[in-house]
Amino acid sequence: MVDMRERAAGREAVLLDFESTPDPSAAASAAIAALHRAKADGRLPGVVDLIPAATTILVQGSPPVGVDRLALRRALRAPAPAVSDAEEDQVVIGVRYDGPDLHDVALHLGWTTGAVVASHVQTRWRVEFMGFAPGFGYLVPDDPDDRCPPCELPRRDESRPRVEAGSVAVAAGYSAVYPGASPGGWNLLGHTDFRLWNSADDPPTPLRAGTIVRFADLGEERS
Repeated sequence: MVDMRERAAGREAVLLDFESTPDPSAAASAAIAALHRAKADGRLPGVVDLIPAATTILVQGSPPVGVDRLALRRALRAPAPAVSDAEEDQVVIGVRYDGPDLHDVALHLGWTTGAVVASHVQTRWRVEFMGFAPGFGYLVPDDPDDRCPPCELPRRDESRPRVEAGSVAVAAGYSAVYPGASPGGWNLLGHTDFRLWNSADDPPTPLRAGTIVRFADLGEERS
């Protein structure tokens, strides 16, 4: 974390900026996982919220104490514990790959639609950060060396005025599931009945930064 920058964000918050690190996204992801562990263990007194973005983390403290920066640095230096697959925070989402952009994505890549689906399903995804709408998680391949070519396609030239809740989409290196109906410009591969936001639940979404997501193909014949 040598290249991380700490920026004041008001009296009670600190913005951790990883933009100058060799791999900002990976550094921010590792840091938010470490901070969540430290907060759960009581090693970050006064911290009330952690808000990650692609290359930054906003650490919000409670007044009048704010954020203990020494405790923050200790948490970031602490070694990550070994976690088994059984203990891992993981969500499996069943998908029917019948999206309106599936054939166009396959055509653009010169692939079959089955190959596009296989690439999406075989990728192990991680929530990099939450944003855009409640329950909307920006998913990236968990292994930085993994590639999901369908997911690297740009956004559509024109956004749709309405994308239905449960739409499974890819764009610009990310994948996501729309938790509610909204406008959207991502490429739609399919849909799911898996509910990603319910304000009556505690927590209201099963996703948070660091959650592992697997997509499962619910199946149909494709070329």
